[in-house]
Amino acid sequence: QVEVVESGGGSVQTGGSLRLSCVVSGYIRNYIGWFRQAPGKEREAVATIAAGGVTAYYADSVKGRFTISRDNAKNTAYLQMGSLKPEDTAMYYCAAGSPGQEYKLHPWGYNVWGRGTQVTVSS
Repeated sequence: QVEVVESGGGSVQTGGSLRLSCVVSGYIRNYIGWFRQAPGKEREAVATIAAGGVTAYYADSVKGRFTISRDNAKNTAYLQMGSLKPEDTAMYYCAAGSPGQEYKLHPWGYNVWGRGTQVTVSS
């Protein structure tokens, strides 16, 4: 059974950086994604990465600021976040799945979810 556990959230000021980690136990070579949900808003994709760790997809809002990576030997994925903005404040979730082409950057493509880690960016 696949389980996902996130860590690394916290509070930072505008312009700061954070790195989130996601350990996927019972690992299956599939896509891993980072998603976020702010209060009153729908869950949205941030970045996803293919099993091989080369192909990645990013939401337009984070391109150039966030980088997703994975270390398959450690069953771990990372989200390096830089130039953080107050609008990046949200609960960040890691998820694993085998999305079809149209769902690689959509929550519907992922079926195993962690409990989330809070990221708060203050101005």
